[in-house]
Amino acid sequence: MQMMIAFAVVVAIAAIGYIGGSMPGLLFIFGLVLPLVAVLVFIIGFVRKVWGWAQTPVPFCISTTVGQQKSLAWITQDKVGNPSDTTGVIRRMAAEILLFRSLFRNVKAEIGPSGWIGYPVEKWLWLFAVLFHWSFLFVVIRHLRLFFVPSPALVRGLEKIDGFLLLDLQPLFLSGILLLIGVIGLYLRRVVISQVRYISHGIDFVPLFLIAGIAVTGILMRYVWPIDLVAVKSMTMSWVTLSPVLPANISPLFFVHLTLVSALLAWFPFSKLMHMGGIFLSPTRNQRANSREIRHVNPWDYPVHTHTYEEYEDEFRDKMKGCGLPVDKE
Repeated sequence: MQMMIAFAVVVAIAAIGYIGGSMPGLLFIFGLVLPLVAVLVFIIGFVRKVWGWAQTPVPFCISTTVGQQKSLAWITQDKVGNPSDTTGVIRRMAAEILLFRSLFRNVKAEIGPSGWIGYPVEKWLWLFAVLFHWSFLFVVIRHLRLFFVPSPALVRGLEKIDGFLLLDLQPLFLSGILLLIGVIGLYLRRVVISQVRYISHGIDFVPLFLIAGIAVTGILMRYVWPIDLVAVKSMTMSWVTLSPVLPANISPLFFVHLTLVSALLAWFPFSKLMHMGGIFLSPTRNQRANSREIRHVNPWDYPVHTHTYEEYEDEFRDKMKGCGLPVDKE
């Protein structure tokens, strides 16, 4: 039920975008005001959230580690899974952010036919996560060409790699298709696996449906109902130069796409998608595992009045003896 509500919300957002793109009197709102507000909400919300995390004290060494910690000279240390210096932490963070290392190592415990517990490796989640995140990054970078004249060399090079296949003599950008496949895989994980379905809420499906809608409308505009890219770029460049231009010959499908993107941007800082910024500030990932080398003392420690057992017994000895309880001192 919650999933259907989330789907209905995204469909309503798409319908509002279509209506706004079909009515000339609303083009100013949906073509300028809405994207601008969404970008501001995204930037302010993102910075505020990350700043709040950065201000949170972390007094303990609580790094999550796997493998052998640095110890005696003749014991081999796992320098990536259990780093004891800043270089090792950087390597681990890079492997985590770029390759999803911990997700690749993900295992689940289950009892096999023989009755013994086993730990099979689960790689499907890792595969769909890699497809989703890297495809999303490629799509975002490709869209930078709409905001620069001329298009940056990085974007042009990425487009050649991404669109090396041809469809009707035009590049077939694989990133958009792989993005949709990745979203579908993550969605199926939430509805097929009973344990994940149990902990999933409707709010968890909203970003998936928004991204799926963005991918679908982008594919439709590229291969099914092409839009006027010159008009779109003139509008996006007007955002950059702060001189708004609203061409009248842009398809309403583009405004559906733009409205979904705006909704995703505005939703981003208040959702679980903020793990994009939080991963860099995760104390279980960005700390050195050097608790055997350095004694980590809680800086918040302060004198606390204690009541020892000896003091307790001195205070209640008569009552304890009266109840038949043993005492250390007669």
